[in-house]
Amino acid sequence: MVACIDLNADVGEGFGPWSLGDEESLFSSVTSVNIACGFHAGDPRTMDEAVSLAVRSGAAIGAHPGYWDLRGFGRREMAAAPGEIENDVLYQVGALAAFARSHGRGLVHVKPHGALYNQAARDAALAGAIARGAKRADGHLILVGLASSEVMRRAAEEAGLRFAGEAFADRAYEADGSLRSRGKPGAVLSDPAAAAGQAVLLAREGRVVSHDGHHVALRAETLCVHGDTPEAPAIARAVRAALEGAGVAVRPLRH
Repeated sequence: MVACIDLNADVGEGFGPWSLGDEESLFSSVTSVNIACGFHAGDPRTMDEAVSLAVRSGAAIGAHPGYWDLRGFGRREMAAAPGEIENDVLYQVGALAAFARSHGRGLVHVKPHGALYNQAARDAALAGAIARGAKRADGHLILVGLASSEVMRRAAEEAGLRFAGEAFADRAYEADGSLRSRGKPGAVLSDPAAAAGQAVLLAREGRVVSHDGHHVALRAETLCVHGDTPEAPAIARAVRAALEGAGVAVRPLRH
């Protein structure tokens, strides 16, 4: 059982006049936020507002860079060269860092989004590119990646960055520790009680039950709730209450 764990959410994923969910309620339950940086979602106004909300709520701020794919919300796999990805990550992290500085805050972590996250979990060249881009932006950043991915863990270590393994309260898992594809039934846990139960199992016992019933060991320092899920605020409240009720302190990642 861990003594404490971070609870994060992907936020700032609106664009222009479009917004996703009740983010103000979500911010009140989580301890870290991953703010979209304009490639898969977000724009300057949205980024600034998300940073402002994070400052008011006391949440640690992280960058959430993705593929340059607004139409696909960054969830479509792409065949981008590692050098291109390194520069794209540097560009996105640098943009969000400027907004954070304007509010008197710094970035704590970087967490890739969507297809970029999932591809990097199994592709060493892509994982290395993300880590190098983050390192060039700020050598003190924590790289957040799939807890079951040794590829991402090694990439962070080789770049001289701390790695924080992430597990998901609101996503189903396969027996190999990967996330169940969103195109398959049962991939997203929309029931707050189910998500809370999975979060407590991850924090207290370091394991998750896969979609087909296998027990999978996962060492996680942070748990995620997806901000674009309609039930996100209720899920985050339930997860936090369940963790604290189980004796697990909920605290942000720190350098």
